[in-house]
Parts: sequence; C-alpha cells; structure tokens
Amino acid sequence: MKLVLSVLLSAGMLLATGCSSHHGDQGAPGTDESKTLRIITWSDYIPQEIVDQFRQETGIQVEVSLSNNEEIISKLRATGGAGFDLAQPSQDRIISAQREFRIYRPIDLTKVKLDEFRADLLEIVKKNATYEGQLYALPYVWGTEGLLVNSKRASISDYLDLCRPDLKGKTSVRLRRPTLMAFALAIGKDPFALYGDPRAYSALMDEVGRTLIACKPNFRFFYDNKDQLINGVRSGEIVASMMWDSVSWKLNRENPDLKYINPKSGAIAWLDTMALPARGRNEAGAYKWINFTMRPDVAAKIARSIGNFTASKDADALMDPELKAQFAASFPDGMKNLKWYPAIPPGLEEIEGRVLDRIKAAN
Repeated sequence: MKLVLSVLLSAGMLLATGCSSHHGDQGAPGTDESKTLRIITWSDYIPQEIVDQFRQETGIQVEVSLSNNEEIISKLRATGGAGFDLAQPSQDRIISAQREFRIYRPIDLTKVKLDEFRADLLEIVKKNATYEGQLYALPYVWGTEGLLVNSKRASISDYLDLCRPDLKGKTSVRLRRPTLMAFALAIGKDPFALYGDPRAYSALMDEVGRTLIACKPNFRFFYDNKDQLINGVRSGEIVASMMWDSVSWKLNRENPDLKYINPKSGAIAWLDTMALPARGRNEAGAYKWINFTMRPDVAAKIARSIGNFTASKDADALMDPELKAQFAASFPDGMKNLKWYPAIPPGLEEIEGRVLDRIKAAN
C-alpha cells in the first residue's frame, strides 16, 4: 500500500489563483499563504474529493506532494523544515529526525479536537512521538503487514512457513526492514526490546540475516512494489508472501481463496501521522486540515480511498461493511497480537541496511 512515489500533484488548483509552488520561506509577490496548504504525504492518502470539499468549506487550496518516510526526512532536512505545512511520516520515524535535524514544531493540543481521535491510537503516538516533553504528531491512518496465502494451495501460520520445502520457489518478501522485524519475531525474539542495545540488536539482525539467506531458494523474487507481487499472486507464481492487509483484502475480493492472516508471532502494525514542519507557513490551515480529516464523514472517505483504517474515533460506523468483515476474518481476536513499531533510535537502520545488502548478495 505504501508506494514509494515522489510525484508533485498540483491538481491544477493553483492555476486558478495565479499562485506557484515554491519552497522558500517567503511567498511570491501577491500570494496569500493562508489560502494555500502544502502537504507531503503517501500515495492515496488525500483523495481529490477531500481536497475539493476542504477548499469549498475553508477557501484553502491544497498542494499535495507524494513521498515516503525517507524522502520526507530528506526534504525537510534540506530546507530546515520549510516547504510544507503538514507532513505525514510514520510514527516511528519522527523523534530521531527531530532530535537530529529539528525539522518539526510541536503540536498545540489546544488547537486540536482530541475527542475526534481514537484514544488507543493517540496513546501509541504520544508514546513514540513525544520529545523533550512535547508531542510532535497525531495519528492519521493505520494498518498491518502480515501473511497472504492461497488457501487452496497451502496452509501457513507464521513467517517461517514461507521457508518450508514444499513452498520452494513459491513465496516472496520485500528486502526491507519489516521483513527483518517479522522474521525476528518468528524465531522467538523481540527486536523492538533491543532497540536500546545496538550490539544485541546487531547480533539479532545477523541471526535474522542467516535465516533469510537460508530461505532464499524459496523466494521466487524479492518484490519492490505491490503491483509486482499482485501480478505474481494472480499468475499463481506466488502461493504465499508477506503483504499489507489492504492489498491482500483487495485480492481476496477478487479470489476468496486468497486469505490475509495474522501470523502466530504477530502482524506488524504501522501508524502514519500528521506532523507540522518547523518552518511551515500556514499553521492555521494545517490545524483546520487535521480537525477536518478526523471528522467521521471525512475520515471514512479517506479510509475507503486507502483501504485501511482511520484514527477517527467515530468513523468506524461509516466504514465499508465488506472491509470490516475482512478485518474480522483476518483478526478474529481483534487488535490483540499486533506488534506496533516503536520509535527508531539513530543508527539502527544502518545495521539493518548492512544485513539487507548481505541477504541480497548471497547466492
């Protein structure tokens, strides 16, 4: 679901106002910065109908830049937190970036309708996005990464089943950190508990690397994007794989034999947020957007577009009944046994990168 895109969408709306997009601190002559909101976010996170509705209700134009966690940090670091009024990083990617680069400003909770948010998700973000006593993000949408399987061709219950001899050449994973986390959980270790101990964490990643290298004959390919995996599943090349819930449920609607399951060692839960870049020019518009997108009617439309679930407390009643039924089938115990990403300390991704390179290079 999370596609790595870096496409700037102006949606043609700025042409009507004669404004242009620029990333300095000063607006172009004659522009009214309070009438433009610049958001850097993930693909599908801001449907055009929501942009149009917000403009109709507030008079504020919305510019959307599509990105990912790494690019959000890179772009805000390059500008010292300028160029955007709202960013949507994952909740585990905020504090280390703030500590190192000071690219965000704290959330003013007096300007937020906190009663619109799910209390449990708000607590998760408070735990992982509070720095020096101040909160730097609010929850937006969440989802999971677990296992997709063609139930007519195989039965699996955990990540290590992707390495079974009977599935040789028929499974797939991404060569990214979620795969390392999943296989660490599957061998009975808690990678998140070792975040504060780089030496122990490095040793665990080395062990996970050896496990994945031994499993390489089972992987038909390492997929880079969801379309690559979808095509492999549809063609029958791939019988089982790690995958996001939203993509798995889409495939399930096409073919009921394709099931998304919560692995025995736990699906990995991600949570994307709303954060304020340090030098954004339209803070008032950003708060209007935050409160607008948590309204149940608006949040439900956004959730339908993404295919995941919203942090809006009362949007559940307006969600697609089929999606709710699919969630219940995949997670009969509800949100139990989900492994939420904690904030990533500096240096861990370098450790993971070396292990991923080793896996990729192994014969």
